[in-house]
Order: sequence, then C-alpha cells, then structure tokens
Amino acid sequence: QYTHHSRHIITAFDSGGSSAQIRKTFSMLSIGDLRNRLMTLADQTIKGNPNIYELFSYRLPVDQPSVMLLKKLENLAQGCDSLVDDIPTPMRDIICNHLQHFLSVMPDDFDLRGANIGNLILTAGYLMNHRQIDTVLYLFSRLIEARGHVRPVVTENLHLGVELKNGAITIGQHLITNGFARDQKSPVKKLFLSASAESPQPVDVDINRATAECIRQAEVICYPMGSFFSSVAANLLPRGVANAVTANLCPKIYIPNTLADNEQFGMNLGDAVEMLVQCLNQNGQQASPREYINLILIDTTQAKYPYDLELSRIRDMGIDVLDTQLVTPH
Repeated sequence: QYTHHSRHIITAFDSGGSSAQIRKTFSMLSIGDLRNRLMTLADQTIKGNPNIYELFSYRLPVDQPSVMLLKKLENLAQGCDSLVDDIPTPMRDIICNHLQHFLSVMPDDFDLRGANIGNLILTAGYLMNHRQIDTVLYLFSRLIEARGHVRPVVTENLHLGVELKNGAITIGQHLITNGFARDQKSPVKKLFLSASAESPQPVDVDINRATAECIRQAEVICYPMGSFFSSVAANLLPRGVANAVTANLCPKIYIPNTLADNEQFGMNLGDAVEMLVQCLNQNGQQASPREYINLILIDTTQAKYPYDLELSRIRDMGIDVLDTQLVTPH
C-alpha cells in the first residue's frame, strides 16, 4: 500500500509438510516461505496476474490416489488444465516448462499429496538454474508483478534448532512452530542453525554481499510480527546480519505480536527483546539493545497482548516505545 521497494529477507529453514519432502529429495533450502511472501506481494488486481496467483497457491488434494495426482500434474505441465488456461504466453510456457522439468527429475516414490504447485515450480527453477535461488525469485517476481523484493537470508540447506531452558534440544522448524510436545514445554534458551535435522551441532554461516547491502542501505529496518523464532529471530543468526544492522543508522523498529504465538511460550516482551539481541550478538560484534532496536510499536488500546509488556524494562534498555493504532476492525 505504501511502497513497492520493500525488501523482505526470509528464513528458508521450514522442515514440515511438502517442503520437508522437497528438501529431503533435492537437498536444498526450503522455498515454501519464499513462495508465500512472493504471493503476499503479488499484484492481485486486474493489472496483475491473478491466474498465476491462483496457480502458485494451489495444493494437490491429500485424499486422492497417487495416479490421479500425477495425472493432474502432467496435465498442468502440458497446459491442459483450467488452472493454466487463462495464463497468457509466454508466462504460461515458462510455467509449463518448469513443471515438465520437475516431472523429469521427480523420483517415482515422491509423494504428491498436499504438494503446493508454486513450490514445485520454484524447485524446478532452482534446479534448472544451477541451484541459484536469486535467479528464480527474480524471474517469478516479474511474472506475478511482485510489489517488493524477496530473498532468503542464506541459501544453504540448514535447519533451525533450539535449546530449551529445561535442557531439551529440538531441531526442526515445524516442531518449534507447533510449540513442542507437552512433556518438553519450556521457554527457549538459545536458537541456532544446524547442518542436519538429526545433529544438534550448531554451524556458522555468512550472509552474502547482496543481503548485507540490503540491510545497510535500508531506510528503515523492521523486525515484524510473525512466528517469533522461526520467522523473525532466525533471520538474525547468520554472520554478517548484526554488523550490517549496526552499520546502518536508520530507524530500527520492532513490532511485537499482538496475538498469542506458540513459539513465545513463557516469554514476555522484555524477554523477546533480549532474545533478538542475543541472536544478533551470537555471530556479530557485541552491541547494546538500542544499537539493534530504537523503537517498539505497540497498541494497548486495541490489541490484546497475551504477555506482560514490561514497558519500564524496555525503556531501561534505551529503547523508545510508541503506543499507536496498529489494530483496526479490518
């Protein structure tokens, strides 16, 4: 609504659903959250490409036999399906070619139940372009008229892990987002990246130059609402993020969740701020909270925060608080 120049740095560590199968089959980063953000930014007006939006959002049914799902995918790849009928060329040809390539590399035992077509198309583009995800994102951003720019924070095939305060260690974004098993319920002590879904060994990884420049050149840096650890804090772990944030003197704003988040079990707002700072400091220079976050936006009139805001604690960290309208009837 306000700009077409926003840059969205997205985590690529999802380990559940159809994304998990794609990652395991092709040893790659998760592209589900990247696709989801592209769709959020897509121009869905008549000037855009609503038919491409519909196709990229479509999931194959989970209650049909595999032979029928395969036939559906083959029809899409051949351009013989209502989902692609109204997509104009050359976009239709590009999409069909990508689906044909996916069919050519898809193992016979690949489970298509619940598979998102957009994920399959992006996976094919990733494989066709020598595993260069930036090339694929640029192409499809143009196809859907994305009103913003999307990039993964890192392109390596990594997994998200947490150490809980009770000593338990869990690896897998889907497990973290689901809020852990009942017998493991405990606040998060530390967040880390791992090279394997089976190994709790943390790994260091660097952001590339283009991502660093996105952060350094931003007019505003925003830590947004969303799944706290898997969508927000995980972006801060790679080496280079903290240095880029502190090098930029622009406003740095945190907008806390206005609703309950499974991932924030046992946390209040002060804990959340300290966790963001901890994640940034893990692989960067040690900096104070205010060097990372200047301002927190809250709405105590309309929002029903499920945790203590601890505003005096926030201000003691040197962070300003702006209480303003964020929540509307819409």
